[in-house]
Amino acid sequence: MKYKSQKVAYWFFALSMLLFGLQIIYGFIMGFAHAGYDGLHSVIPFNTARAVHTNLLVVWLLSGFMGAAYYIIPEEAQRELVSVKLAYVQLISLAIVGVTAIVGYHFNYWEGRKFLEIPRPLDYLVVANVLLFLGLILTTLFKGKRRTTTALVLSMGLLFAALLYLPGMLPFDSQVKDSFFRWWVVHLWVEGVWELIMGGILSFLLIKLTGVDREVIEKWLYVIVGLTFLSGVLGTGHHYYYIGVNKIWLIVGGIFSALEPLAFLAMALFAVNMYRKGEKKHPNKLALYWTLGAAIISFIGAGLLGFAHTLPQTNLYTHGTLVTAMHGHLAFWGAYAMIVLAIISYSLPNITGRKLYESTRGRMAFWMSNIGMIGMTVAFGVAGVVQVYLERKLKMEFMEVQKQTEIHFVVLIICATLFLTGITLYMIDFYKHGKPTDEALEVVPN
Repeated sequence: MKYKSQKVAYWFFALSMLLFGLQIIYGFIMGFAHAGYDGLHSVIPFNTARAVHTNLLVVWLLSGFMGAAYYIIPEEAQRELVSVKLAYVQLISLAIVGVTAIVGYHFNYWEGRKFLEIPRPLDYLVVANVLLFLGLILTTLFKGKRRTTTALVLSMGLLFAALLYLPGMLPFDSQVKDSFFRWWVVHLWVEGVWELIMGGILSFLLIKLTGVDREVIEKWLYVIVGLTFLSGVLGTGHHYYYIGVNKIWLIVGGIFSALEPLAFLAMALFAVNMYRKGEKKHPNKLALYWTLGAAIISFIGAGLLGFAHTLPQTNLYTHGTLVTAMHGHLAFWGAYAMIVLAIISYSLPNITGRKLYESTRGRMAFWMSNIGMIGMTVAFGVAGVVQVYLERKLKMEFMEVQKQTEIHFVVLIICATLFLTGITLYMIDFYKHGKPTDEALEVVPN
């Protein structure tokens, strides 16, 4: 059955769409600056644009994960959300914290910590917001009629994501200690517990879209969880060597980073295998495209490209260069952005009543955004190789190397325009569905 409280998810998804659009705008500002057209420097310096771009990514994905949880948990637990009003309070507070941080960046009110620039006082509001969210989700699950593996893995990922945010709030005078614990947030989120969230959402979607027995699909989840913790946790070591800790972390990080693609390979094989086994021909083809696409692209971006440059012998040269941006863009797009877009595509017809399952605009959104992102990844990769060779082999000056890579960012901007066109089409489809209705949630879905 559907549950009326699931319509809360729509507003989290709407916030995600808004913030995603802003993130792309700031990405263009950075792209033009890299290409030599930094006309906005006096208004939005590059460092401000970068902080806003990366932090918007985190906030819109978290909003998407929360929306996914508010949609999935009631259905998996077979009961309404314990408090719809508190869920809306949590949504509003999340939006306020995000907007306050973004505005603050433009006035140089931030922490000078890469990826964790949010001002320290706002950290406490983030913690309060996430505690409220977890309270609602876990209480709903505890009071529900059933507790499925899918719901437990999703909830476990969200809980660990909250716990691993806390080390990033610890103040240190030592740069080494600060960086050591900062990676607990930055790395263990994206290469650890966020993978559990992805796995939970992927499992839910495959159960609904393929019709394969729940027990078969959820057995794969155990494999994914095991591989994620085995490789992701100790793989953090490939960052540690560069901040001044013991050399043993270079060995540990190198070995377990090499194993990280296995978790994403398992997800890709899992999704494709379940699709082939599925006897159910679900009409929502767009949700299926995004679901399978997320599994396959995440293996390429997070798995193969991550493996390609985190091995110590390679990372010695590529660490902190545009090669990292190559890996990061395709990894985040495949592993997390696409799975959020997949759950949105699946849930919208169910909560709005408008069955826009298949459309030319929807298919164009999928293909244009993916082709555009792959083009951006190639442009980043070529620019990164040029940067590594000129800067770290030929020892050219940093700014001179930046001049040499400008042409590659012209190519990147062209590909980013294709990507933006695809995302714009997706957003048009999102708003074409209309707002959620109680009537749509009173029927049994396919």
